[in-house]
Amino acid sequence: MKVLAIDTSNQGLAVAIYENNQVIGHYLGTANRNHSLVLMPAIDFLMKENNVQPTDLERIVVAEGPGSYTGLRIGVTTAKTLAWTLGIELVGVSSLAAIAANSVGYSGFIVPIFNARRQNVYTGVYQWQEGELVSIVADQHISLEHWLVELQQLAGDVRFVGEDVAVFKEEILAVFPASLSQEPLINHVSAVSLACLGVEKTPVEAETFVPKYLKLVEAEENWLANHDEQRESYVEKI
Repeated sequence: MKVLAIDTSNQGLAVAIYENNQVIGHYLGTANRNHSLVLMPAIDFLMKENNVQPTDLERIVVAEGPGSYTGLRIGVTTAKTLAWTLGIELVGVSSLAAIAANSVGYSGFIVPIFNARRQNVYTGVYQWQEGELVSIVADQHISLEHWLVELQQLAGDVRFVGEDVAVFKEEILAVFPASLSQEPLINHVSAVSLACLGVEKTPVEAETFVPKYLKLVEAEENWLANHDEQRESYVEKI
């Protein structure tokens, strides 16, 4: 199965073409740029460089969140449009799982961290079990302080991963002094990891697929705090 994987969920942008356990091509841009301007040219460049035609693709895999609201919308919208236009399968994969998947061979608990601002994080707990990345604690939005307390209940070694770990390095090391890996690229987005995970997942309906933000945007939170209506009413109002 020939797969195009897309990740625009955070600062970097990653695209990969993957088939039968082999990486055909991989693009990684770590600069914090406008994904809406870079994504399609990156896909076009990668496909042309590797002589892959749109009709060769059989599945689109996209990072579904959590992460940047704008970044997620760009990636998911592009993935949905490609899947619908080409009439091929669409799969969403947790952005946190894609980061955790970089730690292949690590037997302990993998804790990916994305900065959600105001000392909050998007996070979860994963572990490799018999060659499969398993979600131990579901992805969530939580304060870092509370999260570090909860993680102390885990019985085993813990590794924090993600580019935003550096933001909370002091707080993390105070509780888990041996939890930060020094392995190269362990904290970068990887569309290859995304593709590997996406090959095993069940496709979704492109028409109804939406990002998993895990948290309302600030404008929606403020609106709902002052109204009795449910979230559906907010959408209709806007």
